[in-house]
Amino acid sequence: MFDQIVEFAKVNPILSAFYASVFTWSLTAMGAALVFFFKKANRAVLDGMLGFTGGVMVAASFWSLLAPAIENSKGEGFVKVIPAAVGFGLGALMLFGLDKIMPHLHINFKKSEAEGVKTEWHRTTLLVLAITLHNIPEGLAVGVLFGAAATMVGVEQTEMIIAAITLAIGIGIQNFPEGFAVSMPLRRQGVSRFKSFWYGQLSAVVEPVAAVLGAVAVAFFTPILPYALAFAAGAMIFVVVEEVIPETQRDKYTDIATLGFIGGFIVMMSLDVGLG
Repeated sequence: MFDQIVEFAKVNPILSAFYASVFTWSLTAMGAALVFFFKKANRAVLDGMLGFTGGVMVAASFWSLLAPAIENSKGEGFVKVIPAAVGFGLGALMLFGLDKIMPHLHINFKKSEAEGVKTEWHRTTLLVLAITLHNIPEGLAVGVLFGAAATMVGVEQTEMIIAAITLAIGIGIQNFPEGFAVSMPLRRQGVSRFKSFWYGQLSAVVEPVAAVLGAVAVAFFTPILPYALAFAAGAMIFVVVEEVIPETQRDKYTDIATLGFIGGFIVMMSLDVGLG
């Protein structure tokens, strides 16, 4: 089965990026669907889940994105790291700009602490937009790896496809608790179960769009590959440091969140090294 998926990705890298990101979105929806079975969620559990999400994103940023970015750059020494450094910085700057422009509210924050352009939008909308910001770099990362595979042949192509599949699995795993971490706070605020589920899964709909855009960009503009890989990594790290970690430090369960982070990091690292 796995071999068949790899062969399909060799022929249809962009379509594979779309399918892989639909998979990551579906796990977000599954996590959000837990709202139908639970009336409330323990704050410690939510913080642990968010920490796990951050750990997966940080590990994926290095093993799945930055390391391949440097490996696929030409030159030696400092010259070889320039594309990764530039791409990483640009990715972080893009999310920095979106963070300042897009109205959004972190999960554990009060509405008065909403960021971005000031608006009278409902708290629910602001919460969903915050998680949408999380998911843009995740979808982009998956797409960039599949697009990179389209530029390669032989063993290198197979290795890149496996890396892309591994990343999709890792992001899917962390999307499950993320969907739950979105829907349950909404439910706790009085939003109906169906609407809580709807908004929870809606936050990840952007992933297939970002994945296809990333795959197309890299597949048709091969020279940008190392920049694109690092760009996705920079965007993911910005999200973790600016949004995910602060969300876990608002209550007394910071140690649980930290352990969740370590667990997420280990899971993603193990997947990448083990499958890759």
